[in-house]
Amino acid sequence: AALQENLDKKLFGQHLVSKVVVKAVRGFLNNTKAKKPLALSLHGWTGTGKNFVSKIVAESIYKRGLQSKYVHQFVATLHFPHAHSINLYKDQLQSWIRGNVSICPRSLFIFDEMDKMHAGLIDSIKPFLDYYELLDGVSYRQAIFIFLSNAGAEKITEVALDFWRNGRTREDIQLTDIQNALSVSVFNNKNSGFWHSTLIDRNLIDYFIPFLPLEYKHVKMCVRVEIESRGYAVDEDIVSRIADEMTYFPREERIYSDKGCKTVDAKLDYYYD
Repeated sequence: AALQENLDKKLFGQHLVSKVVVKAVRGFLNNTKAKKPLALSLHGWTGTGKNFVSKIVAESIYKRGLQSKYVHQFVATLHFPHAHSINLYKDQLQSWIRGNVSICPRSLFIFDEMDKMHAGLIDSIKPFLDYYELLDGVSYRQAIFIFLSNAGAEKITEVALDFWRNGRTREDIQLTDIQNALSVSVFNNKNSGFWHSTLIDRNLIDYFIPFLPLEYKHVKMCVRVEIESRGYAVDEDIVSRIADEMTYFPREERIYSDKGCKTVDAKLDYYYD
């Protein structure tokens, strides 16, 4: 219930995300006979809510959210920076996952910046995501894996723009309109950690979840929530000014925010010392 409530209150313009994440996570947690771990791959431009959603998922499962010792975050550029060390990273990653799932079967692993990860590295965790009952005496079937990536964002925007230009609302977009094209786009993206990955090839990722680019009205929603979270009354003049300061694309139509809601927090610092 908390997961649904938080997404409804704090995530804007992402009807597909709310629907799929709640169904997937709730269904998985209630399934006592899961055949494999849950694997979700979140895709979209910066500032559309990917990190935010992974945070809300963690908070809905663990009392301490992202601070829980059972939640493990990996950032590609921080934890796996050097291409020449890929074999070392593979060993470390396998050991880390094996060790933590042995301690807590319901562990959550979040992989950020998948679009900056060295190709081939993520395939080292393929056995843990597969349909095995036990691997060396350990079951991984209760674990959750969430991947965050900008890869595929162009494809998502393409679909959203097609709907807009044909006079249809973004709420008309269904997962079936994007998911297959998105997985193919990510699989064939040479600048992605999922490039020709066996995780995609073997259908081990349960959902490719598209985060649609945010419109002007969604940026204003983000600004209002941020102002309220700081304890101030909402000033619509400031809300509009901050939304107007953002840059939008495509250049002619100016529909979508370049950075989503990413810089809202910093821009508010200018108005509220």
